[in-house]
Amino acid sequence: MSFKPTIPALVSSIALAALLLGGCEQQTEQAPSDLPKVGIVTLEAQPFAQTTELPGRTAAYRIAEVRPQVNGIILKRLFAEGSEVKAGQQLYQIDPATYEATYKSALAALQSSKALAERYKELVADQAVSRQEYDQAQANFLRDQAALESAQINLRYTKVLAPISGRIGRSAVTEGALVNNGQAEALAVIQQLDPIYVDVTQSSKDILRLRKELASGKLQKAGESAAKVKLKLEDGSLYAHEGTLEFSEVSVDAGTGSVVLRAVFPNPEHELLPGMFVHAQLVEGLQEQAILAPQQGVTRDPSGTPIALVVNDDNVVELRKLDAERTVGDRWLVNSGLKAGDRLITEGLQFVQPGVKVETMPAGNVTQPISAAAAQPAR
Repeated sequence: MSFKPTIPALVSSIALAALLLGGCEQQTEQAPSDLPKVGIVTLEAQPFAQTTELPGRTAAYRIAEVRPQVNGIILKRLFAEGSEVKAGQQLYQIDPATYEATYKSALAALQSSKALAERYKELVADQAVSRQEYDQAQANFLRDQAALESAQINLRYTKVLAPISGRIGRSAVTEGALVNNGQAEALAVIQQLDPIYVDVTQSSKDILRLRKELASGKLQKAGESAAKVKLKLEDGSLYAHEGTLEFSEVSVDAGTGSVVLRAVFPNPEHELLPGMFVHAQLVEGLQEQAILAPQQGVTRDPSGTPIALVVNDDNVVELRKLDAERTVGDRWLVNSGLKAGDRLITEGLQFVQPGVKVETMPAGNVTQPISAAAAQPAR
């Protein structure tokens, strides 16, 4: 017995088949690509001021230790500790009584010897006195004149004056203290704080590298900026005034392998004090076509060599070995291995390898490029 499907059943079968076929076609159209997706950053060359941050300490521009030049008792202290003093300002008064008496005695002896020398000058012409007596009178006059000058100097030294302008520290003596000429202990110390020195050290290796880069033309001299120095204080803030590089030592410290660099900074507000720990940012030179690669796209091979993966024009992954010795914020300063226009992979590195074809998209894990920052040696 043959079975003939009814017309409604036949229509239902055709509709179901059409529905299934349409679903398959829609599923085929929405199927994702089999190519792995990676996030890329297109590198651009940009001018970059290459700087180095070096630790250092501040030092007073000038230091003067105030010491007595005569013996005596301190009668007065004439300054406020921690205040500003001017050169020639009186700081202490030593008891002048004995020195005043010595001065008066020397003055009297000089007047007597002067009168005798003048009298003998007339008498020797008449041969009333011998030439020897006249010469002795002249010698006594000169001796008493020197004694008076010495007494004047000692009397002046009873007023202890500031040798330089600057800020004076605490006093080591008080009124009534006995002081002596040539004593080891200073009465007070004056330090000139404006301007102020900043002494930093740089390794001899870095100095050789810089000279080679300048000689090869890789780095250009920064002109006026080459001598400028900026300061970062202990709290991380930047000092408001720029300094200038003054000199470097002519020899390398055998113990540390470093060279001392000295910079001078204006310090009108006296914000910098001697002995403070700071970081000096030295401008070494300017690279006109610097490549700054995001750190997310730079890794290292088992030998420790920096490497990166880039996508070529055929969307195929390539391996590049890099020469990158410095970090600049969150980026590497690449000397070789990458160039402007390269598409550096920063996302999806774990899913690809060299030779694999990929699908690219803009990276979402990289911040905007930076045009200038302090370059630090790689750790």
